[in-house]
Amino acid sequence: MSRSFDGTAVDADLIDDLCVEALRSPTAGNTGGVRFLTVGHERVSEYFDVATDPEWRARSARFPGLSRAGAVVLAASVPEAYVARYQEPDKANSGLGSLAAWPVPYWHTDAAMATMSLLLLLEDAGLQATLWGNFRHDRDVLAWAGAPSTWSLFGSVIIGHADGRDHRSASLDRDLPSRRDRVLRVL
Repeated sequence: MSRSFDGTAVDADLIDDLCVEALRSPTAGNTGGVRFLTVGHERVSEYFDVATDPEWRARSARFPGLSRAGAVVLAASVPEAYVARYQEPDKANSGLGSLAAWPVPYWHTDAAMATMSLLLLLEDAGLQATLWGNFRHDRDVLAWAGAPSTWSLFGSVIIGHADGRDHRSASLDRDLPSRRDRVLRVL
């Protein structure tokens, strides 16, 4: 993940094309409930005005680098599409005909798969990006982008050309089990 960009605009048509390709990822019941909303370079500062608050911008060492992004993609899902799909005759017996019935909300799973696909495609295209969680202001971001109020924001993919001035994440210093130790064989 890169969190400091050089301010160069990213080709909006390329971003749209990569988003289309990323949506080839799996989708529960072939629901197709993931939406990407693309934000061009000229609106990146507006995005940050809505997605953050002045206090965070003032204290964040990462904000200056993030604010120079060349584009942003909002990854959203349409939960009601999954409920409607699983009420159809071929899925009705699943018991997933209401939002509360889903033990794992696959609208988030599908958004995660499509977002990971997008991150890999961006890397292949020679761009850098970071997945940025909108833990606050998600409703405001979706409203600003013109999305229906029933959509759910999964996160934002902030995109650009890295400038080499990224602030290393303190999370990288955490002790955790190795990747090998997290692979368990069922015998």
